[in-house]
Amino acid sequence: MFSGRLGADESYCQDLQNLSVSKRLVRSFSHRLKKKNNRSTGEEDDDVNGVSLRCLNLYGRGGGCKVGADTSDDFGDSNSRRRSSASDEGKGYKPICGPEETAVDCFSYGVKDRFWRRHNRKNSELEEFLTNNRMHIFLPDDILEMCLVRLPLTSLMNARLVCKKWRSLTTTPRFLQMRREGSYQSPWLFLFGAVKDGFCSGEIHALDVSLNQWHRIDAHFLRGRFLFSVTGIHDDIFIVGGCSSLTNFGKVDRSSYRTHKGVLVFSPLTKSWRKMPYMKYARSNPILGVSEVSLDFPTCQSHQSRQDRRFPRSRIGGISDVYEDPHKLSLRRHCRSSINETEALSLPSRKAYKFVRQKSDHSSSKGSKRFLLIAVGGLGSWDEPLDSGEIYDSVSNKWTEIPRLPFDFGVARSGIVCGRMFYVYSETDKLAAYDIERGFWIGIQTTPIPPRVHEYYPILVSSSGRLFMFSVSWCEGDGQIGQRNKAVRKLWELDLTYLTWTEASVHPDAPMDWSAVFLSDKNLIFGVEMFKIFGRVLGFFTVCDVSDITKWNHISGNHVTHELDGSSCLTKSVAVLHL
Repeated sequence: MFSGRLGADESYCQDLQNLSVSKRLVRSFSHRLKKKNNRSTGEEDDDVNGVSLRCLNLYGRGGGCKVGADTSDDFGDSNSRRRSSASDEGKGYKPICGPEETAVDCFSYGVKDRFWRRHNRKNSELEEFLTNNRMHIFLPDDILEMCLVRLPLTSLMNARLVCKKWRSLTTTPRFLQMRREGSYQSPWLFLFGAVKDGFCSGEIHALDVSLNQWHRIDAHFLRGRFLFSVTGIHDDIFIVGGCSSLTNFGKVDRSSYRTHKGVLVFSPLTKSWRKMPYMKYARSNPILGVSEVSLDFPTCQSHQSRQDRRFPRSRIGGISDVYEDPHKLSLRRHCRSSINETEALSLPSRKAYKFVRQKSDHSSSKGSKRFLLIAVGGLGSWDEPLDSGEIYDSVSNKWTEIPRLPFDFGVARSGIVCGRMFYVYSETDKLAAYDIERGFWIGIQTTPIPPRVHEYYPILVSSSGRLFMFSVSWCEGDGQIGQRNKAVRKLWELDLTYLTWTEASVHPDAPMDWSAVFLSDKNLIFGVEMFKIFGRVLGFFTVCDVSDITKWNHISGNHVTHELDGSSCLTKSVAVLHL
């Protein structure tokens, strides 16, 4: 009986000892749970992501996971072992804080945070990918096209690098037509003929006038070519004629050179090049003029019979009607043309002279617009001045000769199209106009002739249906009548009704460049002057609006010309486009 009571007492002591251990374990759990509740709320999303990381961390002095390890130091009892939650439940102990709070963290220090960040980053990348796909799926092409067409040219070129779809969408004729007809274009100035270290580099320097930013374009087609003329038509730049050295390729060498008949076309929007039909004559520095006409504009396919009109019409009689031909060149030319006409009339399927009204895919691709490109004068293969001219029709895609310049007109130095007339000014201060529709030259005598310094040739410019001319003359100082004080560049305007010149403006810069370039686009007139001084090439770029023609503005510094040679001042060519 006594032994049974003793066994009951021992069982009771053992249960009491186990109960005290369980109470210490619960207090430790509660203390650690209070610490967990003070952490950031970001860990509460772990269960949402499908991974349960909310558990109780038990760490020893050495770090690392201590699940199932000796935890006597933590509980203050060296004879006891930590019991798992499963064994406690089997003995009838109920967890106080619930099953979630008694979970054990099996990760070392910092592993859980790294795992959470990596898992969350993958989810964010997936969500971003799905969002982008939804954007491309639900954004129609016409809406995307309307957004891209409003970008500046620089941003549009960068947008083409995004994907093939954007590139193909922004290079279609429809897109280019929308951009051309909208008010999203800005003027661009293209500088050709750059010479570095004596070589024609073929580089094109493009100035975005609205942003005042320069861009460099590599044009390997123009390497080694110099003294060519350029003009802008729609969104393209036409490079006409030019020379190249035969002995020293790439250098500006006039001792042995070849004059070209070829015509190249550069498209800045697509950065593409293409070749056009050759001219009839090889020319360097030809005078160019561009006229946009309708599709039903009548043009003569064969100007051979018009070339016989050696006696041009004159409005005031300023052109001579007497032609001295000691070598009978005109008679031989007349006989040759008569034979050609006779042969043409003998064949029923051929016509010597006819007007055409036709359409072509080339013109329709440019918004159903047809243009005529006129090339007059320049220097020939033997460096001789030319008085011949030819015209290119975008419908027939061929060059056709036009009547030569009037006799005793002199060497043509400048030309521009104004209305339906192509005006040409000579070094002898004579003005002539070619009637594009009727196909003959008209001599024009104006009064008074603007005074000029003979070393500077006049430059014709047309804007908004008005005809202007830049001329350099001596300016008399105050109280110094008849004395040459300084040279100034003045802008004169021609009254097309009374044929009188009136002074319109004075250019702000001193005329240091003998080969200065002035050109117009829409209602703007641009000026480019380059000269070498103190071993460095300086460049000045100016612009004015014809609505306020007395106000000139400088649009760019001269840093882009510092790396060029002095010969670039003579070989430069400039074109302007709205892109």
